[in-house]
Amino acid sequence: MITIAASRLGPPQEKRLKIYPRPEPGDQPSLLYPPYAATIRRSPAMPPIPAPHTLSELTGPLYGHHPMGATDNDLTRQHSGDPLGERILVAGRVLDEDSRPIPHTLVEIWQANAAGRYCHASDNHRAPLDPNFTGAGRTLTGADGSYRFVTIKPGAYPWRNHANAWRPAHIHFSLFGPCFITRLVTQMYFPNDPLMPFDPISQSIPDESARQRLVSRFDLDLTEPEWALGYCFDIVLRGREATPFEDPL
Repeated sequence: MITIAASRLGPPQEKRLKIYPRPEPGDQPSLLYPPYAATIRRSPAMPPIPAPHTLSELTGPLYGHHPMGATDNDLTRQHSGDPLGERILVAGRVLDEDSRPIPHTLVEIWQANAAGRYCHASDNHRAPLDPNFTGAGRTLTGADGSYRFVTIKPGAYPWRNHANAWRPAHIHFSLFGPCFITRLVTQMYFPNDPLMPFDPISQSIPDESARQRLVSRFDLDLTEPEWALGYCFDIVLRGREATPFEDPL
């Protein structure tokens, strides 16, 4: 129970706010996975101390109120020309543990271009930028929990984690619920990528079946003739079949 401060409308009131559960240990990627070098620097050296959620965490900020633009979910139409690379469709549903749809959820994506380079000042590896591809989009899920993006299949890229290290092709996903602490971040991979067994980020998930839940599925029904291949990627928020998410720590 959280007490909300008094205002001109009356005395302090108590309001019951939903407390969002944290994931159970072992269900998600390991905080410390030495082959993934960044986890050595950022993983907790001592057992984490649970901190109660505050009123500001439970009530805001909330994203997604600004109207969606006509090209927000079509990353191939955000500039004056067509981007280079293989056009693809990425679609799926956001679901709870009982396969019930989660509507009106803000879904954001960001990714590298077809050459494996991000449109970001920190990415300076020797691959070309595409002036017609920024690599970011967003959409809201429909009443049935569905979302859809048109984009370019990203390329693999080197990342200096270890000798001859390359990231598999992937798309980053961010989902926002009713407040900031409900934000979930994950990555979607593509079927039969030969780099997956060598990728410490995906391999930091202990369970093989959980890792496979990050791999999209080629979908011929989603594919549009003479236009784009379709990949299906459903996101399950919790339960035994939950999609692995990046830990906020």
